[in-house]
Amino acid sequence: MHLFMKQEQTQPAPLFLVIIAFAIVYIVWGSTYFFIQASEKGFPPFLLGTVRFSASGFLLLAWCAIKREKLFNRKQLKAALVTGNLLLFIANGSIIWAEQILPSSFVAVLVSATPVWFILLDGSNRKANFSNTKIIIGIVTGFAGVVLLFGQKLLSTMPAADSTMQIVSMVVVVLGSVCWAAGSLYSKYHSEGNIMVGAAWQMIAAAFSFFIITCFTGELNHFDIHQVQLNAWLSVVYLVTMGSLAGYSAYIWLLKVRPATQVSTNAYVNPLVAVLLGVLFAGETMSSLQLGALAIILSSVFIINSDKYRKKAVA
Repeated sequence: MHLFMKQEQTQPAPLFLVIIAFAIVYIVWGSTYFFIQASEKGFPPFLLGTVRFSASGFLLLAWCAIKREKLFNRKQLKAALVTGNLLLFIANGSIIWAEQILPSSFVAVLVSATPVWFILLDGSNRKANFSNTKIIIGIVTGFAGVVLLFGQKLLSTMPAADSTMQIVSMVVVVLGSVCWAAGSLYSKYHSEGNIMVGAAWQMIAAAFSFFIITCFTGELNHFDIHQVQLNAWLSVVYLVTMGSLAGYSAYIWLLKVRPATQVSTNAYVNPLVAVLLGVLFAGETMSSLQLGALAIILSSVFIINSDKYRKKAVA
């Protein structure tokens, strides 16, 4: 884990920009779970990733070119290759793939435990984190919530024919969450050059990986662009503009100007937005046990970060 053991530093930034960026990450990203599932009514999962991230990546790169930013930096390209594949191809790809099988709101609840992985993987603060009783309690509580979700889903799907795929999907989402934390920390400690240029190359790197998998899975052979409904197209447009250009750019920028564990607190709001949209517009339902697990996971995130908020308030 030496990759995540550099001293954490943050750049100064105007408070109002920080507030806007957090609002985008909190609200917009919560809605992307719903729009990913809506997009998959017209696009197969890996082709969806290819279209979304190639469009957003090249659009952002073109904007950076217009702004006369330096587009080619060897160290930046190397970091973007690693970060883009961890965050967008593996982590976001796990969500895209799993939402073929699991409700979008349920996937969002699973992802809400991501801040726990930030604590476990952040080598530069590991000693301080594990000497803090509240953080240890928060980690244990977060895992309890995830285990509760797994247990409930396992029991409810045992008789079902697709029970194995549902459990596999849950495991894939959790592993994707680990990669999201790892990629975020790598981006914070190793990214080079202009932040937006880096984000553009990350999207392009992920799009290339998605395209390779698309070719191997034969998705293109069964895809008919004329069969894609308007709702699916509009959902893709939303994912490109709001989810990637606005949301992902804001997230990468926040990693530079705020502590990584603080940025990860989008886990407070994202699942709530996803659950609300899923219930209101997709006919999804959340059992009392699932809602209880969500409450436990979010409580763990609050416990982990409570000391940071208290210290900031005193300061």
